[in-house]
Amino acid sequence: MTPERNNRLNSVLNKRQDDITVVLENVFDPHNISAVMRTCDSVGIQEIFILNSRIGPHKKWGVRSSSSAAKWLTVHQFTDLALCFSALRQRYSTILTTHLSGDASDLYALDLTGSVALVFGNERDGVSEDTRNMSDGNFIIPQVGIIQSLNISVACAVTIYEAFRQKSAAGHFNQPKLKGPFLDNLRIEWGFQSLPEDQPENDG
Repeated sequence: MTPERNNRLNSVLNKRQDDITVVLENVFDPHNISAVMRTCDSVGIQEIFILNSRIGPHKKWGVRSSSSAAKWLTVHQFTDLALCFSALRQRYSTILTTHLSGDASDLYALDLTGSVALVFGNERDGVSEDTRNMSDGNFIIPQVGIIQSLNISVACAVTIYEAFRQKSAAGHFNQPKLKGPFLDNLRIEWGFQSLPEDQPENDG
């Protein structure tokens, strides 16, 4: 790896966030999943959770849509809802679903600067009732059109770019947030030859 490539990857890792993730529940189309992955990469989200409790596990993503984003993300796949939520609760303080309901909050009223997992449902049914019952709340993206829904990848992009805006304003991208074994493993997976000279080794 060239020093320029090393520095580029190090710069990206320094912007990765450890307190926000996206959960995709039973999303049918792998191209929708890969489009979400590409957006997650663009805003510094490192982890993404794929829950396939009602459909079979995906064997591959739509590479054309993701531009190989999947290889830069930490993708967790689950087939059991309870196990998925157990893993989420260990990492994130709040779990929010996108669901049109009377108690749903406006996206732009949410504080997305904290530790949060954002759950998006499939193209036909949205987030399941079981998942909503296990979550901490619902939110909606405000709309004024006839069709009160967005494509899953578009809805996710709108939401996490709002999170990106809030986190940027709060200074979350001003210093590295990943550390310890997780960061060390990513360096190995990404092919770092050595740490850049101006980047001291993180002792976690």
